[in-house]
Amino acid sequence: MDYANRPLLDKLMKFKEADPVSFHVPGHKNGTLSGLPTELRTALAYDLTELEGLDDLHQPEGVIEEAEQKLTDFYRSDKSFFLINGSTVGNLAMVYATCAEGDTVIVQRNAHKSIFNAIELRGARAVFISPEWDSVTKTAGTVTAKQVENALTSFPEAKAVILTYPTYYGITGGELKDAIQLCHERKIPVLVDEAHGAHFIIGEPFPPSALDLGADIVVHSAHKTLPAMTMASFLHVRSNLIAPEKVARYLRMLQSSSPSYLLMASLDDARAYAEAYHAEDIIGFMNRRDDFLARLSRIANLQAIETDDPLKLMLRVNGYSGYDIQTAMDQVGVYVELADLYQVLLILPLLKKEQEYPFEETANRIEVAIDYLTTSKLKIQLLELPIFDEVISMPSYRMKELEQLDAEWIPYDKAIGKIAAASLIPYPPGIPLLLAGETITEYHIQSLMSLLATGARFQGAIRLHEKQIFVVTNEAEE
Repeated sequence: MDYANRPLLDKLMKFKEADPVSFHVPGHKNGTLSGLPTELRTALAYDLTELEGLDDLHQPEGVIEEAEQKLTDFYRSDKSFFLINGSTVGNLAMVYATCAEGDTVIVQRNAHKSIFNAIELRGARAVFISPEWDSVTKTAGTVTAKQVENALTSFPEAKAVILTYPTYYGITGGELKDAIQLCHERKIPVLVDEAHGAHFIIGEPFPPSALDLGADIVVHSAHKTLPAMTMASFLHVRSNLIAPEKVARYLRMLQSSSPSYLLMASLDDARAYAEAYHAEDIIGFMNRRDDFLARLSRIANLQAIETDDPLKLMLRVNGYSGYDIQTAMDQVGVYVELADLYQVLLILPLLKKEQEYPFEETANRIEVAIDYLTTSKLKIQLLELPIFDEVISMPSYRMKELEQLDAEWIPYDKAIGKIAAASLIPYPPGIPLLLAGETITEYHIQSLMSLLATGARFQGAIRLHEKQIFVVTNEAEE
């Protein structure tokens, strides 16, 4: 392994080899006091703090600065940062760096909940653009350049446009570059939650990165598609409109003051992994992916759906919900990323040419699961989710205003026309069905009932057993 290309990881290994004695935090003392299983306890020898030579994430001047510079160079940004509080902290920082309280921001409606949380915490006012329905994946897709232009025309005071690229399901559309150009003509920065696209930097057959399409700030969940630990993420700035120093200021405020060296080392490693991903690795991955797809095609009743990102794959069985499929696959030890009304989503491993993965064994297990499902459970007529037809919308109230109003729990069927007092979020994927302050429509209730009927899980303003939703009871006087 080439540790020279991973400066932070190399430094941690050399530090450990010196057999240091700990009289500092953390309290597990290099793992010696830990009761964790051996495999986990061994890693704690690298769970260090800001000791001599190990640098400081919040004021990097040594090995962390070197590691972040390699990240900056690889992604061709003005400045890239390690995130140890997940993409959530990156989304928070980019919103804080571009918006002030009361500012208007234009947001893609199927954004992750962390985007909406950032807007709420900042006290900004969101204008939502509802994405077009993607009939291939049966999910909300991306927004068009025309939709963005219409929103900018209606709300020329907007301070930022926040987009999601790709969607959780790997949909990229084809208009992000044009949308970004429209925003830049108006001197409006574009912030992109590219959580699922950290590997796009590798190039074809993967889609282009939002950075290369002109986005000002891009956040990557390195742990989703690159070999980084959970919560390990990147933030990149490449902009004439936003100074990296302003983003850095908010990251210092929002990130932990005790950053995990394990997470940072895994980020250093993940960047090196992607940087060393060459043409022969792409060929090897695509060949094994093709073989996997060919094997799945021989499974009776199973349909595999491809998307813009070769790492994403959806599986469907006619007459069964994704929740049914997920349950059957769990029983044979194959665990998917998520299930929805229609399908399950698989995230494939970004393998290099010399690496193996149990694709054949996985396909055999899936075949057993699907055979069991189709012989033991009756088919149902899947309900079609209604399509949200409001192209541009705004909540009736911001959270600051909602906090001044009374609220109560009422039955679902009594909620149409009321104001949601809190958000309602199917999870995963963490994209809100209903946001706090929005007016509850027949669309929301129909979608809620359809999702509940097939076993969807929710976070937020819902009492499942009582069949109640949380609403405002005393709206503000006009």
